[in-house]
Amino acid sequence: MSLHRRSFLLQSARLLSLAALSSAFPGIAIARTNAYPFSLGIASGSPRADSVVLWTRILPDPLNALSAGTQAFTVQWEMTEDEAFRRIVAKGSTTALPELAHSVHIDVTGLRPDRWYWYRFMLGDAVSPVGRTRTAPAAESMPGSLRFAFASCQHWEYGEYAAHRHIAAEAPDLVAFLGDYIYEWGPYDLTHPPAPRRRINECLSLADYRARYAQYKSDPHLQASHLVAPWIVTWDDHEVANDYGSDRDERLDPNFLTRRAGAYQAFYEHMPVRLPALPNDPTRFAQMRIFDRYDWGRLAQFHVLDDRQYRTYHACHHPGRGGSASVTASCTERMDPARTLLGLEQEAWLAEGFAKSRTRWNFIAQQTLMAQASQVPIAKEGDGRFWTDGWDGYPAARQRLFDSMLKHRPANPVVLSGDVHAFYASDLKPDFNRPDSADNPVIAAEFCGTSVTSSSRPQSRTDQYVAQNPHMKYGRSDRRGFVMMEVTPARTQVRFQGLDDVRNADSGISTIARFVVEDGRPGVIKAG
Repeated sequence: MSLHRRSFLLQSARLLSLAALSSAFPGIAIARTNAYPFSLGIASGSPRADSVVLWTRILPDPLNALSAGTQAFTVQWEMTEDEAFRRIVAKGSTTALPELAHSVHIDVTGLRPDRWYWYRFMLGDAVSPVGRTRTAPAAESMPGSLRFAFASCQHWEYGEYAAHRHIAAEAPDLVAFLGDYIYEWGPYDLTHPPAPRRRINECLSLADYRARYAQYKSDPHLQASHLVAPWIVTWDDHEVANDYGSDRDERLDPNFLTRRAGAYQAFYEHMPVRLPALPNDPTRFAQMRIFDRYDWGRLAQFHVLDDRQYRTYHACHHPGRGGSASVTASCTERMDPARTLLGLEQEAWLAEGFAKSRTRWNFIAQQTLMAQASQVPIAKEGDGRFWTDGWDGYPAARQRLFDSMLKHRPANPVVLSGDVHAFYASDLKPDFNRPDSADNPVIAAEFCGTSVTSSSRPQSRTDQYVAQNPHMKYGRSDRRGFVMMEVTPARTQVRFQGLDDVRNADSGISTIARFVVEDGRPGVIKAG
């Protein structure tokens, strides 16, 4: 085992120990606070039928990591069945440790299924905002509906978080965030054109990532979005480093695993997630497992994936660099059947989930566009130009996923995607290069959400992509926003919600496209 990997495992084990200590370590119980400690808001997530995770972080000044001091604090919490806090169902105290950035994670268990709850935190005389959360329906129940939003890619410097204000106004049952919650770098340095753009203020250490999360979480609209419903989250590359894959980044930094360990710890410290236990065999340690499965009774199941931590390195990367490239058929490495985006263990886990699923709808919540997206027209076999950071860089892995769907026949699979900063609605087929063949049926629908703020390509180029990829039924890259899904046993209705002006925190929003997927009829239907 390499020295850097051993260091990563030791740091991960330390993180697990600290998380366990937070419930037993005695903190300081203070009577009065000098400054309001809940500047980053509160959140809930990872909902089960009988439990949900509550989160906050003690930090009076979101732009000053030292403002919380170095002592541990005793933080009180309450959960109730009513917004007025008359019917308290659970309460307690925990310790906010400086070693975990004074973050707090409470896994509240023993709750009733399919119920709304309200919660808050207290430190001394300071009381947090009140958050609304809920549990999932009971395993054998068939809920009449589920309303959820999904979003991704919210680069701080590229706009206001008006999308989150509108998510809060929708009052969904659930929010799914598909990655790039933060960006590890700030704005580009454009002071020396025509020289290449240079990233500045890049996160490299645990302290850097903590500061970036605090900056993002200080936004009131993002806080409001967390307040209205529990979140299910996964990560993409920018929670760590652009285009990283497994233990390698673009720079081929020999110390990258140390950087990644800090980024993973900061992710845990700022998200309402459960921390998994270490396996018995440390050589099989899954670093920080985030892929998971969430049931919504018999109505829906969310298969939440991690396409960063276990992937094969990028095919045909630039000499002396890691990361992605746009390649043609000359890149034979891209077609290697051994290449994987999810890792073989996660592929097997997903196939098992497909085989055992008993829900009406199966949502595959993952990071990036799954449909083939050739950047040039395909006239014959072997044509095309493909971006290697997404599923197009791993066609054999995508084919294995499709083969698993065809073999196990999970009911109504729908893929949820982000990353590419554009809305897409696509039909997924076993062979994208034979769009009209009778033996090449649609096996699933895919809906890709645009970014919350992050910039995108011109609409004219997206129109070209849609025209030369006939399985793509819609594409829109000139609007920022999110996606709303309304699920019933009979159908799933989809709304692409586009902001009027991402630079305006008070921006209006409109539905720019509607789609339907009918029970038992895979594929995208344009509505309205």
